[in-house]
Amino acid sequence: MKVSATGVGDLVVEDLSVRYGGVQAVSSVGFSVGAGKCVGIIGANGAGKTSTLKALMGLVPRSVGALRLGEHDLTKVKPQDIVRHGIGYVPEGRHVFDGLTVEKNLLLGAYLRSWKGKTQETLREVYEMFPVLGEMQHRLAGALSGGQQQMLAIGRALMSEPKLVLLDEPSMGLSPKLVEEILATLQRLSAAGLGLLLVEQNAKLTFEATESCLVMENGRIAMTGSSADLSHDPLVRQIYLGL
Repeated sequence: MKVSATGVGDLVVEDLSVRYGGVQAVSSVGFSVGAGKCVGIIGANGAGKTSTLKALMGLVPRSVGALRLGEHDLTKVKPQDIVRHGIGYVPEGRHVFDGLTVEKNLLLGAYLRSWKGKTQETLREVYEMFPVLGEMQHRLAGALSGGQQQMLAIGRALMSEPKLVLLDEPSMGLSPKLVEEILATLQRLSAAGLGLLLVEQNAKLTFEATESCLVMENGRIAMTGSSADLSHDPLVRQIYLGL
């Protein structure tokens, strides 16, 4: 997958908070993701990981001090326009359109682009990255396995030619073999220069796929560091790896 350098920049998040009624889900979170870098967010259920990603996409009520991708201020950008500024999103649970074919699901990811040779080229690149999708392009998405649907969800996000992709629990419900395939996919995307912000409960996967990591607890960032260092931290290993 080719990643254009045009418009690439850091994602900068400052003082991000999310509240659901009287519940504070995310409290004054701040971090950055360098252009083309891979950052992970780990934490237990209810730590605020998914709420953080949804807030970045404008899908939940939020307050935020700063939200930028490169030179673009995203604090007041509508959710449907976030993609225009170079951020792709792979939601938890995949959310493919079961009644549409694989190819139509992918083309929906390119809804912001006119149908030109470039769109066809991106579609070919997705099929090269995920050969099984090319083989099943005319089958309904609902007929795919969980792992194939996850590949479809990632491929759909890539169709917009993002500079950064937010992924929420891509390993959820998958067998260890399929988790390894997802890891290999993330590593290929990283090697191609695509920025990734990966939310996962599978800390081992996160540490292997990313360069640095944030540990969230009760809606706040409790620890930060390189993935290599955190993977050897005794507290992290005890709490998140069960070692």
